[in-house]
Amino acid sequence: MLDIKRIRQNPQELRDALKARNKDISIDAFLAQDEQRRKLMGQVEEKKALRNATSKKIGVAKKNGASDAEMASIMEEMRNVGDEIAALDAQIAQLDAGMDAFLMTLPNFPHASVPYGVDDRDNVEKRRWGTPRDFGWEPKAHWDIGTDLGILDFDTAAKVSGARFTFYRGLGSRLERAVINFFLNTHVENGYDEVYPPYMVTRATMTGTGQLPKFEEDAYKVDKDTFLIPTAEVPVTNMYREMILDGARLPIRHCAYSTCFRAEAGSAGRDTRGLIRQHQFNKVEMVKVTKPEQSYDELESMTAEAEKVLQLLGLPYRVVTLCSGDMGFSAAKTYDIEVWMPSYGRYVEISSCSNCEDFQARRAGIRYRENPKDKPQFAHTLNGSGVAVGRTVAAILENYQNEDGTVTVPEVLVPYMGTDIIK
Repeated sequence: MLDIKRIRQNPQELRDALKARNKDISIDAFLAQDEQRRKLMGQVEEKKALRNATSKKIGVAKKNGASDAEMASIMEEMRNVGDEIAALDAQIAQLDAGMDAFLMTLPNFPHASVPYGVDDRDNVEKRRWGTPRDFGWEPKAHWDIGTDLGILDFDTAAKVSGARFTFYRGLGSRLERAVINFFLNTHVENGYDEVYPPYMVTRATMTGTGQLPKFEEDAYKVDKDTFLIPTAEVPVTNMYREMILDGARLPIRHCAYSTCFRAEAGSAGRDTRGLIRQHQFNKVEMVKVTKPEQSYDELESMTAEAEKVLQLLGLPYRVVTLCSGDMGFSAAKTYDIEVWMPSYGRYVEISSCSNCEDFQARRAGIRYRENPKDKPQFAHTLNGSGVAVGRTVAAILENYQNEDGTVTVPEVLVPYMGTDIIK
C-alpha cells in the first residue's frame, strides 16, 4: 500500500508512476475524497471542542444552581453536538473504506533506477554468466528428454489432475529432491534461516503481500477466506505481520522450500508445455525484512545468492533489470535471472528478486524501532526465487543432455543423487 501522505504532497509523482507502469488509473476522485475527508475531520475537531466547552458549562451551571429548564437546554445542546459528531464520523468511515479499497489497487512506485518501458522487450540486460553449449547436434526439449527417460510423465498427470501438472518418476523424482536440498543447504550456508511454511493461508495474509485483492483470479481458493500459497513469500513475509521488530534484529533473512499453486488464468499459451509454467511447482524462496537504508544492498546480495546456485550448477544465465511496465505489482525494483534453454534458443526466467520497499510492510503492518522509546517505522521487505526448482530441472535436462539420450548429473548434485548419469 502506498503512503497517503506521499500521494497528498506530490500527486503528480503518482500520476507519473502509473503512466510508467502502463496503468490507466485516474486519481482525481481519490484526491477529492481525501480533501473532503480532511474537511470533515476539521469539522469533527470543531464539534468536539464545542462538546468539551458545553460539558464545562454543565459543571458551571450546576455550581451556580441553574434551573431544571436551563440544565435540560444544555444537555440537549450536548446531545445535538454528539449526534453531529456521530454523523460526521460515519461519513469519514465511509470515505476511509472507499479510499482504502482504492489504495489497494495501486501498484508500488518504481524506484528511480528502474528503466522506463512498456513490456519485457524494454528490460535491460545487466550481466551474463557462462556460455551456452555448442552441442554439434540438435538438442531435445526437456519434455521429450524426460518422457524418453521415463522420469517425467505428463500424460498420467493430465489424466489424474488435468493440464499443466506432472508426475516425476524414478530418477526424475530424485533429481527434483536433490535440487531442493542443494538450494536449501547453499542458502543456509550463506546465512539464511530456513523455515518450512504452511501451504494454506488466510485472506489477510494474501492481502498483506499484495496478492489480494488484485490477483484473486490467479489464486487457488480453498474457501472464501483460505487460499493455497502461490509462493513461500506469502506466509514467510507475514510471519512478521502486525509486529514491531527490534531494529537490532534487522536484516532478517529466511529461505523456505514450498510447493506453489497458481491458476495463472491469464497465461494460456505461454510456455505451457513441459515444466516451465505449471499449476503446481516447487520453489525455494528467499525473504528479507530490512531497514530502509539496507534494502538495496540486500537486493544486490539476494540476486547474487540466487546466481550462486546457478553458477554451482554450471547453468548459463543472464540478469536483467525489469522495466517499469514489466514489474510486478508490489515491487519497486526487480532483477530477473534467466537461464539458457537450448531447445528454446533463448533465456527463460528462473528467478525474480524484488525490493518492495515499504509497500508490503504498510499493508501487513511490519514495523521496527531502534530504541524502545522511538516511534515505529515501516520496514522494507524483499523476496526472490532461490530458485524455481522445476525450471532448474528443465534447464539441467536440456543443458546436460547427451546425444545418446542420457543426461549427465551436475557435479554438485552427484552426492544428492547417488549417480552421475540419468539413463
